[in-house]
Amino acid sequence: MKPKFKNTHAWEQAQLLMQPIFIRVIDNIRKQLDRSQWKGTYEEVHIPYPGYKLHLTSNDKSVTVDIWELCYQICFRNYQPTHAEISATEVEIDTTLIDEVGEVDWQHLEEKAKQLVEEVFGKLPGSP
Repeated sequence: MKPKFKNTHAWEQAQLLMQPIFIRVIDNIRKQLDRSQWKGTYEEVHIPYPGYKLHLTSNDKSVTVDIWELCYQICFRNYQPTHAEISATEVEIDTTLIDEVGEVDWQHLEEKAKQLVEEVFGKLPGSP
């Protein structure tokens, strides 16, 4: 889904967070792939909006993960992934990812990204 922001300030906060979130998600995926039987390949997609997909394969199993949806789950509070192109619900920035001086709180961002990526890999078919 393409996020809908409450105001310009929320959009600016998302702008601050999304690149660092994307970097931490990709790094945590790499760490999970290094210690699992799954193999991952990335695909850049353009429809319905630009983004990236992660294609995971293991033996005869395959799973596709939307990287932007993972990033949105980190950036926004209580974000529920959806395939709707337009959502009437405005997103709310997780301001705990921004420190008291308005910079990215890297420690909290890393913890949230790591937890989410671990959950994704924990739900894969054949995971313990």
